[in-house]
Amino acid sequence: MRYAGIAVAVAGVLVAAGAISYSVAGDNGAGVPSADSADAGFARDMAVHHQQAVEMSYIVRDRTQDEDVRRLAYDIAQTQANQRGMLIGWLDLWGLPKVSSQEPMAWMGMSGMASGEDGALMPGMATNAEMKKLGTLNGKQAEVFFLQLMTDHHKGGIHMAEGCVAKCTVGVEKRLAQGMVEGQESELRLMADLLKERGAKPRP
Repeated sequence: MRYAGIAVAVAGVLVAAGAISYSVAGDNGAGVPSADSADAGFARDMAVHHQQAVEMSYIVRDRTQDEDVRRLAYDIAQTQANQRGMLIGWLDLWGLPKVSSQEPMAWMGMSGMASGEDGALMPGMATNAEMKKLGTLNGKQAEVFFLQLMTDHHKGGIHMAEGCVAKCTVGVEKRLAQGMVEGQESELRLMADLLKERGAKPRP
């Protein structure tokens, strides 16, 4: 039953987002958003953020036989890969670049936080060293480290999605962002339970 709430939340995200269509290009009522808008910035940055979550999930899937963690990893990978496709699709529809000269998080007034060295470009993202470490662990150690990394990742993702809810102007994108908040908050509660079952806690 622990997955029932998440399944509902994920379904809500996908329904709220709807299929990518040309109507989204003018969904803000004022034409296509600009390259430096919150709408474009969120789409670019969250696509990168989601890609790491997908990679992390596939790593742990191959490092453990625990069905609860494998199921969670699969759900995260599938949901975030689908959402990433929507975000990139919107950038295509808007005729905007998927890579910008703007620093990550500039649309939220948080530019300058990128290290440029360890891979942690945005809030909650794992460093290159952490991703490499995850790929060396097995069993319970891999499960705990994945749950800790993904907890941080979700917290950062929620912060970004809340920023889009506040700043984005394209209605369907704002609804997708709100769905991300709700879905990832549900997964955070599940991950806290899974960590507790393993005698561990989220990282401070």
